[in-house]
Amino acid sequence: MEDYMKNVVEFRHPLIAHKVTHLCDVNTGSKEFSELVRELSMLMGYELLKDLPLKNVHIQAPLSDFDSPVLAKDFTIVPILRAGLGMVDGLRSLSPTAKVGHVGLYRDEETLMPKTYYFKLPEDVTEGPVIIVDPALATGGSADAAIQFIREAGCTDIKFMCIFASEVGVKLLAEKHPDVKIYCAKYMPGPLDEHGYIPAAAGDAGDRLNGTVSYKPR
Repeated sequence: MEDYMKNVVEFRHPLIAHKVTHLCDVNTGSKEFSELVRELSMLMGYELLKDLPLKNVHIQAPLSDFDSPVLAKDFTIVPILRAGLGMVDGLRSLSPTAKVGHVGLYRDEETLMPKTYYFKLPEDVTEGPVIIVDPALATGGSADAAIQFIREAGCTDIKFMCIFASEVGVKLLAEKHPDVKIYCAKYMPGPLDEHGYIPAAAGDAGDRLNGTVSYKPR
């Protein structure tokens, strides 16, 4: 395994592979695309969150009272706007107490570099893990910027979750943020296209989630 891959977790569950295929299909409409992104986020989140710490609380059940485990810390979901918003509900369905922050970034079409227009986190964001979400890790510029902003807010337990992860993006995060684990549904080796997109992925996820662009053949 290449050294830059040591922090990459690629999920290989058949349901995830099945849903990724339909996500990439140009005939998948905006509503179904949104549902698939939410379902994939929930499936991946189930595994990503398996190491969350627990604590015991005393509860009264119908027939007796006893100690039982609950999450010891809330986690914070930070979508990179706007496409990352599509992944929030899937993760939040696993824990309704999860908090949500936002990082607003867009990619300059000339330089392919990220530009920031919004950043807000919960006040107690440093008290638990932070999961940054974006459907695609392509050039890695937006992910790098988001991680840096969250570090500067005092967070140390940071994870990055995406559906598609390119070799280019993985290499950049491995170089700049070697302590941040990357969780993806599909790893895509090889170069990006001339526009900085992953060739064998789902196109612009933000546009497909919101129906602002259709890739269906005319």
